[in-house]
Amino acid sequence: MADPVIVQKGPYAVPVEAGKSYHWCACGQSKNQPFCDGSHKGTGMTPMKFEATESKTVYLCGCKHTGNRPFCDGSHSKL
Repeated sequence: MADPVIVQKGPYAVPVEAGKSYHWCACGQSKNQPFCDGSHKGTGMTPMKFEATESKTVYLCGCKHTGNRPFCDGSHSKL
């Protein structure tokens, strides 16, 4: 399996709605960052589904190297 594409070295600030499911792009190839558009097909990588527990702004990883998927943990500062 190849490494994910680093889309940006920083998080995406995204408003989410409580109870709604989202699919975070883990491969970095989606044209709908930070969400999956199906571009991962054939990469061996799959998106990560998560459900918002409350309505708020979350910070989703843009470098795809976080240890706290799908959320930014500052890993981009080491790339």
